[in-house]
Amino acid sequence: MELTTDMLKALRERTGVSVMQCKKALEEASGDIDAAVALLRERAIASAEKKADRELGAGTIGSYTHDGVMGAMVLLSCETDFVAKNPEFLTLARELAMQVAAMDPADPEALLAEPSIKDGSRTVRDLVNEAVQKFGERVEIASFSRLSVR
Repeated sequence: MELTTDMLKALRERTGVSVMQCKKALEEASGDIDAAVALLRERAIASAEKKADRELGAGTIGSYTHDGVMGAMVLLSCETDFVAKNPEFLTLARELAMQVAAMDPADPEALLAEPSIKDGSRTVRDLVNEAVQKFGERVEIASFSRLSVR
């Protein structure tokens, strides 16, 4: 099957990974976008495992408040300031804070195991693994806190 730019664009918009990674995944999946997404998720897990020993030296704090009665903060760590200042990394930190506010997880492992509130087909761990693949650095939820007036 011949790959089209529309196919590459659709996969890139859906996953956020590089054009070359999307092209390779589509070629291996014979043009099936859903199969290519599955391949990219598998590679994200493998990429995260390879980078697990790298030192975290930067990061950002994402925050979310809901009507002034509930809020959460997440410290999302990475290796370099370059990634820590990336708008997509900042968005991920905010979305993770929103996840903490909504679900009130007991600990980091419970948070990672939860389905994403924005896309129930993916877990929070999937989101973090995809960030590792996208940014090429180790990414980790270092800590989080949730506050509520009720």
